[in-house]
Amino acid sequence: MKIHEYQGKEILRKFGVATPRGIPCFSVDEAVKAAEELGGKVWVVKAQIHAGGRGKGGGVKLARSLDEVRSNAASILGMQLKTHQTGAEGQKVRRLLVEDGADIKKEYYVAALTDRATQKVAMMASSEGGMDIEEVAHKTPEKIIKVFVDPLVGLTDAQALELAKGIGVPEGSIAQAVDTLKKLYTCYMETDASLAEINPLILEGNGNIKALDAKFNFDANALYRHPEIVAYRDLDEEDADEIEASKFDLAYISLDGNIGCLVNGAGLAMATMDTIKLFGAEPANFLDVGGGATTEKVTEAFKIMLKNPKVKGILVNIFGGIMKCDTIAIGVITAAKETHLSVPLVVRMKGTNEDLGKKILAESGLPIISADTMAEAATKIVAAVK
Repeated sequence: MKIHEYQGKEILRKFGVATPRGIPCFSVDEAVKAAEELGGKVWVVKAQIHAGGRGKGGGVKLARSLDEVRSNAASILGMQLKTHQTGAEGQKVRRLLVEDGADIKKEYYVAALTDRATQKVAMMASSEGGMDIEEVAHKTPEKIIKVFVDPLVGLTDAQALELAKGIGVPEGSIAQAVDTLKKLYTCYMETDASLAEINPLILEGNGNIKALDAKFNFDANALYRHPEIVAYRDLDEEDADEIEASKFDLAYISLDGNIGCLVNGAGLAMATMDTIKLFGAEPANFLDVGGGATTEKVTEAFKIMLKNPKVKGILVNIFGGIMKCDTIAIGVITAAKETHLSVPLVVRMKGTNEDLGKKILAESGLPIISADTMAEAATKIVAAVK
């Protein structure tokens, strides 16, 4: 789950991280009122969408008068903001953040994320803040410093000092930087985040350290512990089909191909998509029905896949462990009839009640193409679509 920048800053402030003063807005008039309330002579009007690169896309503008706040807010609010993370279609801007201007002397990058290889938390920092960290990693990897934190110990003063000095924080601001890094780590751990990123973390002209941006991703499996974070969820920023799938406990992600995939198990789903690509086509989705799929879940999965006009065929790939193949077969037949399926359907089943499942499919009277191996299944669905 992702949240907006202004929500991320609310969380950071709860953990003692300094941020500029800001007010979220949902209209142009609210933006002007926010600037008046904040006072001062310089404000920043920021688009609030779940994507980075907003500045490059024209979604962050400086204002030096209330008239400029109004015109900037009017130009940003409602725009279809396109960044490297939104794709070509962009994302509609429905919310703004108006905040104090900042006296930026230097920009840094800091983040906390889980490192699966070491089973520790990676704290990353770079002197090249404000840029795409992927670009920095590619062109100048030596400018990214990492320390790996044992969750049983936490981020130590020595590790935080290593990061702060490593990215060139001036001596007079080192203590503040160390304090900010330790608070960011605590925030990351206590909110069950999978990513807590500040880009940029700025050094102001007066030597203060402040978070100028905030990006959070949260582990969806831990959200039951954090109703206050769930309350931040913005459904307008999420794929409508993915939201619908979540209601039926389906793990669904839209992709750009034309072959719909219905699989049980995340690993098998990934392997299925790889196999489709290997045989020259592209998957239209990732869809894991899980180990306890019912006829209803399979039917809903078909409905969601077929909403996508790009889908020209469906591949069902099931390994019957906990899931019985005959249950899936009945679900597939029910779904095909209820959705009036008009695209080719290839089904490959292995495991528990496999023979019974295949018999049910064969006797259904539906034009279901059967396959025995993943390679055969991929070959048949690619051929049928072509």
